[in-house]
Amino acid sequence: MITTTKAAGGMPVRVIIAASVGSALEWYDFFLYGTAAALVFGELFFPKSDPLVGTLLSFLTFGVGFVVRPLGGIIFGIMGDRYGRKPVLVTTLLMIGVGTTAIGLLPTHAQIGYWAPILLVALRVVQGLGAGAEYGGAVIYLVENAPPKHRGFWGGFAPLGVSVGNLMAAGAFALVTMLPREDLMSWGWRVPFLASILLIAVGIYVRLRVTETPVYTEAVLAKNKVESNPAMSALQKHPRNFMVVLGARLAENGLGYLFPVWGLSYVISLGVSRADALSALMVAFIVELFAILGFAALSDRIGRRPVYMFGALAGVALAFPFFWLVSTKEWILIALAFILARAVVTAAMFGPQAAYFAELFPPQRRFAGFAFARELGSLLAGGPAPFLATALVAWASGAWWPVSIYVIVLSLLTTWAIWAGPETYEESITTDNSQPAPSAQPARA
Repeated sequence: MITTTKAAGGMPVRVIIAASVGSALEWYDFFLYGTAAALVFGELFFPKSDPLVGTLLSFLTFGVGFVVRPLGGIIFGIMGDRYGRKPVLVTTLLMIGVGTTAIGLLPTHAQIGYWAPILLVALRVVQGLGAGAEYGGAVIYLVENAPPKHRGFWGGFAPLGVSVGNLMAAGAFALVTMLPREDLMSWGWRVPFLASILLIAVGIYVRLRVTETPVYTEAVLAKNKVESNPAMSALQKHPRNFMVVLGARLAENGLGYLFPVWGLSYVISLGVSRADALSALMVAFIVELFAILGFAALSDRIGRRPVYMFGALAGVALAFPFFWLVSTKEWILIALAFILARAVVTAAMFGPQAAYFAELFPPQRRFAGFAFARELGSLLAGGPAPFLATALVAWASGAWWPVSIYVIVLSLLTTWAIWAGPETYEESITTDNSQPAPSAQPARA
């Protein structure tokens, strides 16, 4: 039974569990694929290619999930605004669970030939459709239940759940990579995928036992503000906010996948053992757990934009030092590089992002606007990042400096997007702030 106890600030514990635990389980599945793509999928599903081409193809299938995420964001975002947040949270989690568990049952190229990568891509599409609205739904559920002055902090539990999921995925693969290589490649890699069915069951159990958010019930249903196509309305009526979300995703999502997914593969290519590379990454994920909530809480005090811009500019500052650190092949310096990338750069953007993106859209088109814009940004940033980084290093004959330039470009684009966007941390999330009535405009000093 899910407790109804309230945490500090009046936030029901069951709401925090439903959003953050469900988000953790879902992103365990999604990030698990990225880790497997870096470590084993190139050999298992593309064995006739040389190692470089195999890795490129593996990361290309990783990007397929991002291609369909905007579609998932539109479809399930519209459903979330028309029929409520809760049913979409259950549906998307189920899709991710089915897709991930089925990957663990797939025959390899050695068993069924080219059908293996085809089926892998098909299941990746299922994952991507579900992921297109899962995170947005979890964020909105938290933010619409949070006390007005603490939306950043409580919204931060959704990205916290993502980091927990990433940590679980890295930990699962760290355990199976301790197996003899023959066992890892024959059956060991399947275990983390198959184990997800138990985790998804827990997430579904929790989410079925929560109620609809008060904001959606009172501001949308009670006032009969349900729209037929909230995704199009969000794009037409809030074009600036839509573009702010898209631009803000470039560095957060691009670097969020480039450093831990491609970076993991790159560190291993330097001769560092899989176990050492994964353990260094896991340490970074642990530190990031605290950093996300810290930056999220800070955004409640000084605003979303300053914190977010700090993270983006930190990405510029780390673009070259990251590679200097990992090139030493010293575990402590590799761990430091990942900590700076995840717990400073990504966390400073990811922490306040949850509340910020939700606050940019009114309740009747919040889910569709949030999910559509956010996942379109994922398509442009996170999806191609590992593939492009691998291709850039190959183009530069093994040199890493083009990846650093790529990191700087993404970070500066996000900095500009946040600078051009509005500040929202003091605004109401129950009304359409883009077109306020004169009497509703707050007084400014």
